[in-house]
Amino acid sequence: MNIPNDLYFSKEHTWVRIENNIGTIGITDFAQSELGEIVYVDVPNVGYNFKQDEVFGSVEAIKTVSDLFMPLSGKVIETNKLLLKEPTLVNSEPFANGWMIKIEIENSQEIENLLTAEQYANLTNS
Repeated sequence: MNIPNDLYFSKEHTWVRIENNIGTIGITDFAQSELGEIVYVDVPNVGYNFKQDEVFGSVEAIKTVSDLFMPLSGKVIETNKLLLKEPTLVNSEPFANGWMIKIEIENSQEIENLLTAEQYANLTNS
């Protein structure tokens, strides 16, 4: 399983890539493999604010729906429009074109609540 070292992870299987004060968020390789083929991704519109650990959307697989939890507090500044037409990008490229939203990070100290790649690997026994 792929767990990139340049990302932070939540215990709810979301990841965040931090560049300056912008966080790009998606679900992990582990999460997408557990869910199976993703058929729909529901994410909020630009402008919505969320607190760390709040539900910000959901992913629908063939047999289940799973909530998405914010790894960091912030305001949604971009959504991945590619997922509207091709939600399986979450399966095939969870850390690249399968990202879901970008946020303006509200509180960078919350990063301390997230897991490193090594800690996430231990959590998922990868």
